[in-house]
Amino acid sequence: MRTLLRPAVSLFVLLSLLTGILYPLLVTGVARIAFPAAAGGSLINRDGKPIGSALIGQNFTDAKYFWGRPSATAPMPYNAAASSGSNLGPLNPALVAAVRSRVETLRAADPDNRRPVPIDLVTASASGLDPHISPAAADYQAQRVARARHLGIQAVRQLIAENTEGRDLGVFGEARVHVLRLNLALDALTP
Repeated sequence: MRTLLRPAVSLFVLLSLLTGILYPLLVTGVARIAFPAAAGGSLINRDGKPIGSALIGQNFTDAKYFWGRPSATAPMPYNAAASSGSNLGPLNPALVAAVRSRVETLRAADPDNRRPVPIDLVTASASGLDPHISPAAADYQAQRVARARHLGIQAVRQLIAENTEGRDLGVFGEARVHVLRLNLALDALTP
């Protein structure tokens, strides 16, 4: 029995050390050298202090800010420790009620806006953490933000254009607007 147990325990300790400590340290070290911003959390700083991540959305509700996609994470929106979608199907009454409520909130914040509400403003992404909205969703909110900040609509649309990211490598994905960066640009323009 001892002749079988000793090699098994030795192999377990060796593999645990190799795969549980040495390999993660090696991968982390390579990532910090090759991709320092991403390995550090892709932090966005203002006045030398981190205020968010380029990878995780934030909950903006003030009329003077652009709002991101709804988050389905619990117990609070954009909780990176609880990344998940709502898992509600398109015929689920809870999803229908949530979308109606979000449409009503958007309409109440900008009652003069009668355009169709872009889908990404009323449905959560699969992760519940999406930091981007479509250019159409940003444009839908532009009048409300311009009015709340006492800016011309063209100035707000110019900021949207400046903060719109194109398709990855020119072909993958869709154009998108990073909400936190757009709101920081707005704050730099008017506090």
